[in-house]
Amino acid sequence: MLFRTGCLFLLFSAGAWAADWARFLGPNGDGTSPETGLIDRLPAGGPPVLLDLPVGTGYAAPAVQAGKLVLFHRLGDSEVIQVLDAVTGKPVWRHAYPTTYRDPYGYNNGPRAAPVLSTNRVYTFGADGKLTCLDLQTGAEVWQRDTAKEFEIPEAFFGVGTTPLLEGGRLLVMVGGQPNSGVVAFDPGTGKTLWQSVGETNWQGQPMWGRAGDLKVDWRRWEKQASYSSPVAATLGGQRWVFCLMRQGLVGLNPTNGAVRFSRWFRARVDESVNAANPVVSGDDVFFSAAYYRSGSVLLHPGSGTPGFAERWQGLGLEMHWSTPILVDGHLYGFSGRNEPDAMLRCIEFSTGKVKWERDERWTPHSAEQPPVFGRGSFILADGKLIAIGEGGLLGLFRPNADHCEEIDRWQVPSLHHPCWAGPVLSERRLYLRCEDRLVCLDLARH
Repeated sequence: MLFRTGCLFLLFSAGAWAADWARFLGPNGDGTSPETGLIDRLPAGGPPVLLDLPVGTGYAAPAVQAGKLVLFHRLGDSEVIQVLDAVTGKPVWRHAYPTTYRDPYGYNNGPRAAPVLSTNRVYTFGADGKLTCLDLQTGAEVWQRDTAKEFEIPEAFFGVGTTPLLEGGRLLVMVGGQPNSGVVAFDPGTGKTLWQSVGETNWQGQPMWGRAGDLKVDWRRWEKQASYSSPVAATLGGQRWVFCLMRQGLVGLNPTNGAVRFSRWFRARVDESVNAANPVVSGDDVFFSAAYYRSGSVLLHPGSGTPGFAERWQGLGLEMHWSTPILVDGHLYGFSGRNEPDAMLRCIEFSTGKVKWERDERWTPHSAEQPPVFGRGSFILADGKLIAIGEGGLLGLFRPNADHCEEIDRWQVPSLHHPCWAGPVLSERRLYLRCEDRLVCLDLARH
């Protein structure tokens, strides 16, 4: 009986800190983790390195569930979905299919979107639009949709970069198709199309995107690309919503049928721009941000009367490029700036947009020496600490503090180099980081 009680205690204790990272931005979809028992400082030589593996090209963060690590990368002329043992790195299975994607701007040709895991399936969205479902245990293909061929999709700047979302028994994908398939819901089991949404008109039958400030906007002038943000689900006013930051702006949908409840124009007034950071929802407020040509940020809250939102504030306090800021105790922490030479680490007040503090993180990625700054980067929040990975492979620990920047420690991960644009992943106290050609796992457990 004592042995049984002890086992139950150990199981309960493990469950208190262990968490899977089965989708983009973790278990809550917001870059936060419930895990505890993490180190309070980085050792002088860095945390123990559990894995350091060569991988194919891409910017897709891995996913981890039940001891399995799912890696989505490109090897040669194939996009490869590969399952490894999350602790040893031992291969479990591998599934590959051909791809012809070539990045027109000289970035690598690998996938950008993170894998999404259910209890028994793996879902991936490749750089050239292949939406694939595999059996998680065996790697056998269940179904695949070639969205580039099946939907009328304008050519994207950097390939497909939006990660699908499992919500309410549907797989929601920002396909970016015309004329009415900006967002598409698929049956997760069969791949069948359930609904298509986001087109010419909104829920009131008016032009979808209305006005951009005082500029009258004709939706036909702009492609309905999905851009590089990913859908975010939330409950507001007792209703389930999905918010999608499309190329033209923010859309609020009913996830059951795709009905557009709200749309708001938000994008730079030049063609060479993207929206990439995810919306952040807190209570009934919705925040979204972009970095191109001083797009800045907006915070919306529900308006009165018909479905809609009113602007609480708009400003330049955060200009998020490809990472999503972390909300902690009423403040957002994020790496602001479009390019390396204008990167700033900032904390802003969520309710007002007021900048509480900032720190210069500007650097040149091709300098002869590794600069002592993060450049742009990504945060996750766990165990009361912000864990940062800079785009040059600099790992940092910060304490959330709205009064000043409180950096605890930093360490350059030796085998990582620019660009580290995949978000960090935390599971079972293990931190997974990747750059274009390496995957590293660090032990963050407090021993």
